[in-house]
Amino acid sequence: MDQQSVPQTTINRLPIYLRCLIRAQSMRMPVINSVGIAEMAGTNAPQVRKDLSYLGELGTRGIGYDVDALIAHISRLLGLTRDRRAAIVGFGRLGSALLGYPGFGEHGCAVVAIFDSDPAKIGTLPLGIEIRDVADLESVLRELLVDIAILTTPVEVAQTMAERVAAAGVTAILNFAPVRLEIPPEVAVRQVDLSTELQILSFHLAERRRVE
Repeated sequence: MDQQSVPQTTINRLPIYLRCLIRAQSMRMPVINSVGIAEMAGTNAPQVRKDLSYLGELGTRGIGYDVDALIAHISRLLGLTRDRRAAIVGFGRLGSALLGYPGFGEHGCAVVAIFDSDPAKIGTLPLGIEIRDVADLESVLRELLVDIAILTTPVEVAQTMAERVAAAGVTAILNFAPVRLEIPPEVAVRQVDLSTELQILSFHLAERRRVE
């Protein structure tokens, strides 16, 4: 299967399906059909079947999908069967909170480096990981073979940091700064804009009050 032939919208839904399958596995369900996956994922069965059809002939008509086999297949496609090395760039409150997030280890991703520009933080060892001077960013990223850069920097330096991590050979960025990054297309970027999400939630709350 050519991974480039899988639509981005389908790739975006695969982690949701994987979470549902792991839940089914914990419920000791050896087989699950598209209706069951759809109910857990909050979508519809035709969408599930269409998405999974891009991955090959995985299910049995009239029976469903082998839960363990589908978990393994999606995990391989998402690259979860190999360890990923991540670096947090910017160690303020958000960076500190992310360091303690257990989901990294659960999904095969280990934080191996932290960077900051504050002299009071440089050299300290939160959770046993040394905070490095951001001036040494490129050399440390290359030395530690970092796959993913997690940007939790102030907005005014996010673009510069993104350019530097890309120049160091990092090809995946998770950006928490509320700014759209302009970097080479070979670098995959996922944007996590907390402020926008809060504003959208605020709109829904206001709309509900207007209806009431």
